[in-house]
Amino acid sequence: MPSNDPIVDFANAAAAELGADAITLGEDVLGRYGEHTLPGADVRPGAVAYPDSTEAVQTLVRLANRFRVQLYPISNGQNIGLGTRSPIRPGQVVVDMGRRMNRILEVNETLGYCVLEPGVSFRAMHDELRRRESKLMISPTAGPSQGSILANALDKGGGSGAYADHFGMSCGMEVVLGNGDVIRTGDGSLTGSSHPNWHVSKYSFGPTLDGLFSQSNFGIVTRMGMWLMPRPPHIEPFFFTFPDDEDLGEIVERIRPLKLSNFVPTLIRATNDLYLLSSAATHPEYAANGGKRALTDEGRAALRRQYGLGSWTVSGAVYGASRAAVQPQIDRIAQHFLASGKGRQIPMEEAEDIGPLHIAINSNTGVPTDSELKMLGWRPGGGAIWLSAGSPVAGDIVNALQAQARRICQDHGLEYLLSNVCGARFARAIHAIIYNREDPDEAARADACYRALGKLFADRGIFVGRAPTMYHGFHQAQRMPEVVRACASIKSALDPNGVIAPGKYGIE
Repeated sequence: MPSNDPIVDFANAAAAELGADAITLGEDVLGRYGEHTLPGADVRPGAVAYPDSTEAVQTLVRLANRFRVQLYPISNGQNIGLGTRSPIRPGQVVVDMGRRMNRILEVNETLGYCVLEPGVSFRAMHDELRRRESKLMISPTAGPSQGSILANALDKGGGSGAYADHFGMSCGMEVVLGNGDVIRTGDGSLTGSSHPNWHVSKYSFGPTLDGLFSQSNFGIVTRMGMWLMPRPPHIEPFFFTFPDDEDLGEIVERIRPLKLSNFVPTLIRATNDLYLLSSAATHPEYAANGGKRALTDEGRAALRRQYGLGSWTVSGAVYGASRAAVQPQIDRIAQHFLASGKGRQIPMEEAEDIGPLHIAINSNTGVPTDSELKMLGWRPGGGAIWLSAGSPVAGDIVNALQAQARRICQDHGLEYLLSNVCGARFARAIHAIIYNREDPDEAARADACYRALGKLFADRGIFVGRAPTMYHGFHQAQRMPEVVRACASIKSALDPNGVIAPGKYGIE
């Protein structure tokens, strides 16, 4: 008997076809799935579905078209600081693929790849490779360890090591489109059941479609191939610390040649004091000023002295046959970074005793970690927003941007937390805005701070990478209208009834 509520009718139909445990309208579940760390209100879904296969996802899409219900697919829902697992709009049905679609479908030791469903986490993949005594390793993020590898790649997330470009290391997808079709990208698009090149050849016949499904709502990716790196016999992390805020320009100038030549195979991070120390300490002046003001320079200096770090800490790693074999390379890197006389090398023996540096040690050696997420305790209230901008790897540009962004954070009474993840030509600047979500004034300031930073970068021709869900429309409005129209045209072609996450990344 149809109801007057399309969500209820959709849920009843989904339960009839997929089983009662495949969908829920439970009030407590909907409340939990609506939670996030952003300054806006929780975004409560209309229902939560738990498919167990590509065919089940296809059924949900077909029913969504029938009942004109909007779906919001997630993997493990660990997108903390970016929306967690809440939908883009209230009432959308969260399609949680992480709970039941969490199989490692293949590990190919010879060709160095794996095939994953959306629910496979960095921790699960790491543990499976250890169980197999594999010679391959993953490139983990700095946290969370239970985050989905597939989802991180699709959202253009990054990791550590030489394979840090996770979307760049993906190869071959299976996708359910909004019209209900299932496609395979790349060499998987051949008819038949045998596709030996599907997960090893990125550029097949015709257009390369994979990019359409990164940071979009054109389809639901249900499996993906990911390239894995052969584990080197020895991985040696390195650390250098510099005392002053304005040292960032020189640091970046010294990073660029190391990456252009690939002398350092990993990405190199230049991370500021509070981004690191917020994972080990709490705001020491918060109680005294009620969170109205950013930590003073004196407070920052005291924390730096306590942990033996400067205003910026540089980290990366090199690979070789043994520690002795890589020591000449480490010595050359040290000579390079310390040439100005301002920096200080942190030997590994010392770094191992500095808690905040364990994040880089673990991630650069392929070990998933949750340590970085401890920064959410820097201020009370659990609020966090990530802003991921960037710049060319040019010292004058990076220094000017950090000075302006630092001022914006201070003007809003919030700390400046930044980690620059540097490649050869581009540095992704990951800003963490940590605030008290339970304090309306502080939440409003955090929201205003994010928007001011977003405008600062856009006004200088610099766009964000990943973006929190509540700011997707804000950033889409910064794009040239021709691109917005092109995205809308693709959406209309692949998802004519707009059932997959309308509004995600600003695409309607």
